[in-house]
Amino acid sequence: MSPSRTPRTAAVINPRAANGRAAASWPRIVEQIGLVEALFTRHPHHAATLASQLLDEGFERILAVGGDGTISETMNGFFREGRPINPEAELGILPMGTGGDFQRTLGVPDLDTAVRVILDGKPSTIDVAQISYQSHAGVAESRYFVNLTSFGMGGEVAVRAKNALSGLSGKLAFMYATVEVFFRYHAKTVELSLDGGPASTHRILNVALGNGRYHGGGMHVCPRAQLDDGMLDVTIIEALGMFTLAKDLPVLYSENIYKHSKVHHARASHIRATSSAKVSIEVDGEAVGALPIEVRVVPRALKVLTP
Repeated sequence: MSPSRTPRTAAVINPRAANGRAAASWPRIVEQIGLVEALFTRHPHHAATLASQLLDEGFERILAVGGDGTISETMNGFFREGRPINPEAELGILPMGTGGDFQRTLGVPDLDTAVRVILDGKPSTIDVAQISYQSHAGVAESRYFVNLTSFGMGGEVAVRAKNALSGLSGKLAFMYATVEVFFRYHAKTVELSLDGGPASTHRILNVALGNGRYHGGGMHVCPRAQLDDGMLDVTIIEALGMFTLAKDLPVLYSENIYKHSKVHHARASHIRATSSAKVSIEVDGEAVGALPIEVRVVPRALKVLTP
């Protein structure tokens, strides 16, 4: 793509993001960034279909307008049959969701900054990861993630985040789910294999596999993760009692998470995890299924606009 011309740009918008704020704010954003063709999602996973459609039509820059889930789904639309539809295509984000975890890693703190990045930012080539898992219906599925996947408590929170409060406030629904899981969660035993090594057994609160650094609305769970190093950071939080968990939450949510005695850190490009119990997983904040999983890094597979 020639740097001397503006890429042909379109947007994929989740009109329900931020309780409808994404759709309401779009006219103002268009004034700031210029005329952009826009398509609105109508159902889950529609963003991937729309992004693929736009790339097939020759658009070179796709803006994902919504939360972490919309960004992740739109990114999935950049790939078909294991390959990029257009390796030179660029993803831009206009974050309007509940968690905002991927935007934290990118260094895009708010919508105004995101608009400036669309206007003046440069594309950086980053890794993505491909994950195979078991869907809630028990069917083998595969997709990509750009930020982070986790299993254990994080997966259970994602399952319960769609609740009676979702229509009022996504953030409130997430907080309610977190509290509910906090009081009910029981540690699970999982087997974890890194880069083809022998499986190790862990009794876990949560395991995070991070291309990005954050999940759960700001938990700094993979503070050493880099988006372009060909590796995922693996953060294993061992089982904790309720009192200890409550007491230590400030550390577990901070960049000092690896100082905790029950937290272990590793790095790998290929991860397998299994369990005899049902262990829920979340992928870029979305509840998609359960273990077993297999994850592989796809190095430098996506161009993303960054500050």
